[in-house]
This record gives sequence, structure tokens and C-alpha cells, in this order.
Amino acid sequence: MKNPYRNWVQRLVREQTRGAALPRGGFAPPRRPQPDPRAGTALLFSPHPDDECIVGGLALRLRQERRMRIVNVAVTFGSLRERRAERERELAGACAYLGFECAPAAPGGLEEIRPETRLNRPKAWAETTSVIARRLRDYAPNLVFLPHAADWNRTHIGVHLLVTDALRALPGFAPRIVETEFWGAMDAPNLLVEIAPSDVADLVAALTFHVGEIRRNPYHLRLPAWMQDNVRRGAELVGGQGGAAPAFDFATLYRIGRWNGEGIEPDGVGRRIAAGDDLAALFEG
Repeated sequence: MKNPYRNWVQRLVREQTRGAALPRGGFAPPRRPQPDPRAGTALLFSPHPDDECIVGGLALRLRQERRMRIVNVAVTFGSLRERRAERERELAGACAYLGFECAPAAPGGLEEIRPETRLNRPKAWAETTSVIARRLRDYAPNLVFLPHAADWNRTHIGVHLLVTDALRALPGFAPRIVETEFWGAMDAPNLLVEIAPSDVADLVAALTFHVGEIRRNPYHLRLPAWMQDNVRRGAELVGGQGGAAPAFDFATLYRIGRWNGEGIEPDGVGRRIAAGDDLAALFEG
């Protein structure tokens, strides 16, 4: 018997090639319901423009299914100064497509958001921490998205430290926290969220607004595969070792918990949320 998977894999490669020829950015935003003030606000702290698309599956579901207000706080605009204005325009298009508000942390983004800045330049770090604390005070979010503490990329780790330092500066403020992953996988995620194919397509389309970035690396074409691999990992990391995989095609992994004034207390029980499940359970407890 011939190997039937050769044709299957070759078809995958052909589809990737077709995807590379599709238009990038410039799409008219789909019609989405207006946010409902009763649904609350989520702040999505993105280390770079494009992270809002990569880790934004749950945020997009909250926007559509609960009509939650999603505000993307772009913390930096990357290290290349000559690209920053262009990246800000690209970000505005991506956020508009997803129905997210766009609120850069500062004009042109913040600088040197890295662990070594926190260690070696405490005055500069304190100033940027106050910027993020103001964002938190101004929006008073119910939910805060931020990278987890070991997300490999130094800016991603820096944003984790920056946001948690800002939270410590706000006594009595105890939002739900959703930690995200991209560059470095979490050892102990506790939430696997199914992302419907139509939502994956919207996230990929939004990611193509970041034209300058995907020109050098067409990672938008690999976002669906990454979400498929999340189902493999999440089946056991969230569902328990040896557990059966859920019948999800695509998913994103998160760690959800609550800010206790000093740190993040993750929810103890792993949850798998299918497309169509009520997201209200995320706000219980």
C-alpha cells in the first residue's frame, strides 16, 4: 500500500503556497456589535504590534460573544525607529478589523521594556510603570491580558514585569488576569479556548495588516498550525496527562487567575472552553 499521507502533506504545502499569494491588509472590517458597557472592559497588553492578533483569540470571542470592550495597549513599536510610524498605522488597521480599540502606551511606544532595564535603570523603569498604572486606572478593566513571565522574548518578559509592577502600585485593584504565550510555551496553562475557523480566518486577516512584518517572515500562514498544535498540547497540559484530546480544530492556551495585590493567583482547575460555550464562566469565582 502506498503512503496515503504523501498526497495529504503535498496538498498542505500547495495551500500554503496559495495563501502566500493572497492579499495582505486593506480589508473592510466585518460588522460587529457595539460593545455593551455592562460587559466590562479588557486591556490587552501587547509587547509589539501584531501580538494582539496572535494571542487575541479569546479577546475576539469576548468582543463578539459578550460584546466586551477590548482595548489593545501596544506597549512598544519595535526596535527599528524608522518603522515605528508605519507599524502604528498597520496596528490601527489590524485593531479596526478585529473591533478592538487601539491605545498605544505612549506616542511611538515605550522604550527598553526589558528585564535588564528594570534591574539597571530603576528610575526609567518607575516612569514607564507609572504610564501603565495610569492606563489601568483610566480604564479600570475587569480583565487584563499580558504575556507570561517566561515568554522567552525579552520585551515580552519585560511587559509581564512592567504590568505586574503597575498592578502592585494600585492597592485594592483585583482584576482577572489572563496570561498569554507565544515565543515561550507555558509549563502550566489552565485554559484551552477553542477558536472557530471563521475567527481564525479573521485573526489571520488582521495579522496581514502588519505588512512590513510578514514581508520578512510570513508567519500569518503558520498561525492556524500553531493553533492546531495548541490543541495537542492543551489536551494534556490542561485536561490532564493521558487525557483525550477535545474535538477542537484550533485553540489558544492561556493561564487565567486573579491579581491578589502582590501577584497572580492562577485558577486551580484546568478548563477547556469549546466554541459556543458561555464565556461567563471565566468571570466566576
